[in-house]
Amino acid sequence: MGKLQKKGKSGAARAYVTRSAAVRKLQITLADFRRLCILKGIFPREPRSRKKANKGSTAPTSFYYAKDIAYLAHEPVLEKLREHKTFARKLARALGRGEWSIAKSLDEQKPVYRLDHIIKERYPTFIDALRDIDDALCLIFVFANLPTHPRVSASLIENCARLAAEWQLYVMRTRSLRKVFLSIKGIYYQAEVMGQTITWIVPYQFTQTIPSDVDVRVMLTFLELYQTLLGFVFFKLYSDLGLVYPPPLDVSKDEAGAGVGAYTLQENTGLSEDSSTPKLAKVKKVDVDGKTVTGRDVKKAIKAMGEVSLGSNNDTADAPMQPAEEDQYLPTTEEFIPQPSSSGDTSTLPTLHTLATLPSNVSTHLFAPYTFFLSRETPRSILEFVIRSSGGKVGWPETVGSGSPFGEDDESITHVIIDRPPIIPQDPNGENASAPVVTTKPLTEKERRRKYVQPQWIVDCVNAGKILLEEPYGRGKILPPHLSPFGEGEGAYDPKVNLPIAEEGANENAAGDDMEEDEEEDIIEGEDEPDVEDEDEAVSEEEVPKQAARAPGPAESKKKAKKQSRKIGLLDASADADLLRKAELEAERAGVEPAVFEEELKKASKKSKKAAAPLKDTEDDTVVTMHNGVQASINKMLMSNKQRKLYERMKHSQKVKSDEKVRLERKKADLIKKKKKEARTGKA
Repeated sequence: MGKLQKKGKSGAARAYVTRSAAVRKLQITLADFRRLCILKGIFPREPRSRKKANKGSTAPTSFYYAKDIAYLAHEPVLEKLREHKTFARKLARALGRGEWSIAKSLDEQKPVYRLDHIIKERYPTFIDALRDIDDALCLIFVFANLPTHPRVSASLIENCARLAAEWQLYVMRTRSLRKVFLSIKGIYYQAEVMGQTITWIVPYQFTQTIPSDVDVRVMLTFLELYQTLLGFVFFKLYSDLGLVYPPPLDVSKDEAGAGVGAYTLQENTGLSEDSSTPKLAKVKKVDVDGKTVTGRDVKKAIKAMGEVSLGSNNDTADAPMQPAEEDQYLPTTEEFIPQPSSSGDTSTLPTLHTLATLPSNVSTHLFAPYTFFLSRETPRSILEFVIRSSGGKVGWPETVGSGSPFGEDDESITHVIIDRPPIIPQDPNGENASAPVVTTKPLTEKERRRKYVQPQWIVDCVNAGKILLEEPYGRGKILPPHLSPFGEGEGAYDPKVNLPIAEEGANENAAGDDMEEDEEEDIIEGEDEPDVEDEDEAVSEEEVPKQAARAPGPAESKKKAKKQSRKIGLLDASADADLLRKAELEAERAGVEPAVFEEELKKASKKSKKAAAPLKDTEDDTVVTMHNGVQASINKMLMSNKQRKLYERMKHSQKVKSDEKVRLERKKADLIKKKKKEARTGKA
C-alpha cells in the first residue's frame, strides 16, 4: 500500500507561497520584502487554480514561487537588512539614554549593502544589461528634473543629473542618436548602441511636482537598482572608447549653467598619478639555450604557427623565438589567435568590437557641414543634444548659459534656430497702416546668408535622415505635421497624403451617374461570359484580393463591382466544393459532430449573404467579402474559445483604427474644401 498524501503538501499548494507566509518565513517587514523582491527581480505569480494554491481558501492574496522565496533566504542583502534593523534599535536606545559617544560610534559603523552581485546575477553578459537600460534611463531623467523634496534628497537628484549627462555625452561622442519625437508627455529619443536599440523619454524642463498618490518608496528602490546598473554600463562604454570614467566635472561651469558642457571627456592614457610613465605589467623572462625568452615571444610563436597552419595544411614550421628588448617595456595584453576549424565552418561569433564597427545606414554626420546658433527662446538642452549627436556645431547666447563655443557674430553660422513670430514693419500705404511702429535695422550681408528655421526642422531632419528644405520651416510659418518616427503600423492615418476632393453640385453628380449607368449597360451587353474552363485565366482566388486592394477611383467602382460579382460567381461553382470538403476534414479532425457543423455552416452562409447584400454596388473590397465570408466563418468556428476571443479583440482594434482613419480623412477633406471655397470667394 502506497504512502498516503496529506492535503496541501503537494502540487500547487507546495509550489506556491502566499505573500504573508513568505514574510513570516523570511522574518522581515513587508516594506523590506517589497524592496528585496524589486532588487532581485521576483514578482507575484498567478497559479492555474487559486483555490488549490491557497489550500482550499478563496481569499484574495498574492502568490510567489516557493523556490523564489527559498532563493531569497540566502540573499546577502537580507542579512544587511537584518543588521540595519538591529542597528536602528541600538541607535534609538543610545539616543534615548543620552549616550552620544555610543550613538556616534554606531552611526560610523552603519551597515551598508551593495548591489554589485545582484547586477552580475541578473545580467550575465554586457549585452543583456544594455538591452535593459530603457526603463533605467527614463527613471534617471525623471528624477534629474525633480526639485528637492523631503522624500527625495538633493544628493540623489544630483547623482541622477550626473548619470543623465554622462549618457548624453556618450551618445553625442558616438553619434548614436537615430530618432527624436516631440510628444505631449516629453521627448522620445532612440539610439543604437552596439547593435541594440535603446529608447527613452525625457520630460520637458518645466517645474515638476511629485503626486501624492505615487509611492515614492517603490520608485526609490527601482532607482537604487538602476543607478548601480547604469554605473556598470557607463563604465564599460567609456572604457571601450578609451575615456576616463566618470568624466571630470568643472564646478564653476556647472554653476554657470553650462549643462553637459561642464563635463570634460578625457582620453584614458593609462598614466599613473605620480609618474608620467605608463604602468606596465611585469614581463616574465626565461632562459632557453642561452637566449632570453619572454611571454610576448611565446605568443608571437603561437600566432606564427597558427598562420602557417592556415596558409598550408601540409607544411608546418616553427617560428624562431628571438628576444626583443623593446617587448619588455610593452604591456602584456591577451590577443585572440585565430585557429583553423576542424569542421570547416569559418563563421565567427559576434563580439563587442564587431558590433561596434557594424556599418550603419543612417548618416551620423548629418549636420557636420553646418553651424547653428540657438535663439534665447528655444530649448537649448534638447537642440544642443540633437545637433551635437548628428555632428553639428552649436552656440547660444550668454544669457542662456555659459560654455558657448562661439557668439552670435561668428561668421561660420549657417542656421539660426528661432521660435518667435516675425516682425511686421509699418507700411503707411499698405494693409498694415494701423500696425504699431516698429523700428528695425536693415539686414546685413552676414544675416542674409543665414537661414532662419524653427526647432522642428532639426528634429524632422534627424528622423528623415537627410537635410530637408528650410522654406516650410521658416520664421513664423505654419509648420508641417510632426509625425512619430516610430510608426503606427500599416494602414494608419498619414496626414501628408493628399486626398482627392470631388466637386460639389447636384447637376454634375446626376450627369456623372447617368454617364456611368450608360457605360455599364454598354459593357454588360458587349461582354461575353468567360468559360468555366478558362477560369484560371480569368481570375483566381489569390488574384481577387489583390485586385480589391488596388482601390480604384469612385467612377470605376460600380463597373468593377459587377465584374467581380460575376467572377466570384464562377469561383463559387468550382471552388466552394473543394473549400467545403477541406472544412469538413478539419471539423472531423477537431472532433466536431456533423450535425453541429451543418448548422454552423448554414448560419455562416446566411450571415455572409446578409452582410454582402446591401454592399453589392460599393467598392471591390466589399465584393471580395462575399466570397471570403464563408471561409472566415468556418475558420472561426474551428477555433478554441481562447483563440476566438483573441481574434475578436484583434478585429475590434482593427475596426477602431480604420474608423479613426476614415474620420480623420473626412475631416481633412472638409478642411481642404473649406480652404478652396474661401480662396474662390476671396478671388471673387
